Amino acid sequence: MDFDIKDIKLAGQGALRIEWAMQSMPVLKSIQKRFAKEKPLKGFRLAACLHVTTETAGLVRTLKAGGADVTLCASNPLSTQDDVAAALVQQDRVPVFAIKGEDSETYYRHIYAALAAQPHLTMDDGADLVSTIHSEKRELLKGILGGTEETTTGVIRLRSMADSRVLAYPIIAVNDANTKHLFDNRYGTGQSTIDGIIRATNRLLAGSVFVVCGYGWCGRGVAQRATGQGANVIIVEVDPLKALEAVMDGYRVMPIAEAAPLGDFFVTLTGDIKVIRKEHFAAMKSGAIVANSGHFNVELDLKGLAQISRKRRQIREYVEEFTLTSGKKINVLGEGRLINLAAAEGHPSSVMDMSFANQALCSEYLVREAKNLKKTVYTVPEEIDREIARLKLAAMGIKIDTLTAEQKKYLASWEMGT
Repeated sequence: MDFDIKDIKLAGQGALRIEWAMQSMPVLKSIQKRFAKEKPLKGFRLAACLHVTTETAGLVRTLKAGGADVTLCASNPLSTQDDVAAALVQQDRVPVFAIKGEDSETYYRHIYAALAAQPHLTMDDGADLVSTIHSEKRELLKGILGGTEETTTGVIRLRSMADSRVLAYPIIAVNDANTKHLFDNRYGTGQSTIDGIIRATNRLLAGSVFVVCGYGWCGRGVAQRATGQGANVIIVEVDPLKALEAVMDGYRVMPIAEAAPLGDFFVTLTGDIKVIRKEHFAAMKSGAIVANSGHFNVELDLKGLAQISRKRRQIREYVEEFTLTSGKKINVLGEGRLINLAAAEGHPSSVMDMSFANQALCSEYLVREAKNLKKTVYTVPEEIDREIARLKLAAMGIKIDTLTAEQKKYLASWEMGT
């Protein structure tokens, strides 16, 4: 079995961490148990480009329990947990191609290695796998049934491909499931981003000015958690509806040019490019801390920052200090890559339980229904979304009401009024 990881000797440590994470993933465990009996993915090869974390290991084990032949590579150069990669190789016999801190050349070499398995299904977090297939490995297209996409950035890219009519097979946007973005994006990103910033800096958030660029579900979560830590939060937005919502939620809202001189901490979560540019870096306070929690590191104009800097040094693990020509010092966290995985461990397993349950069930759905789907991006089927919510509530010991026959009739009728 071919693989490329940091150190196979880390497998024992990784196995323990996977075991710990799975204790908070009851929905995925219930799916894994059913998959082991029914083998809905038997005979299918699946290439996954995901963050190689303890939670991802739980998903991989579930897919293998269902009969899938899984190959895994990293979806970000800094997000791999090397001990988890080792455990998957040694204990689960999964070909893993991922090393924390790998350079761009190695990152893409690992993507090519995963695609060498000639997958029937793809599973992406950021759409690099799909993009590489369409641009460089088109000979694989004839064998691919469909794929899934985990994150906002990837869905944006894939919808662009679908709109341009270049998408060659159906993709299910797992990110758009209510049981994904309402919990993973909001609560998972909120907690793990703050966790990453604090681990990287050990700085106090209370009393600081904390600028959040982007008020989607991820931005909402970070703003909530920063507020909970006592920070004074400013929101930067381009969407008038989201900006209005942020105002109604009690935040100050302003352009980044106005927020730049005020902030002590800055976090981008937009999925777009050059959100914070060199003119904004130049306007910041000396000592400002800048991080990104979007999928790609393009949200920060790091080339522009380097152009106005006369010196840069690694002052602390995951903290690079740029000394501007003006003498100001700006601190960039985790090379501008998603800070919750660069400096911390990513989302808590209890929210990834639902996200990865979506991945597993959508893979099963694609095997069954791909022949009936068009070459476009689909939302997660409502029955899958609702079933995951039901399973999660049951695992938490929470019961809810059900409609009576009379109530169902009332909701289905138009004749009854006041």
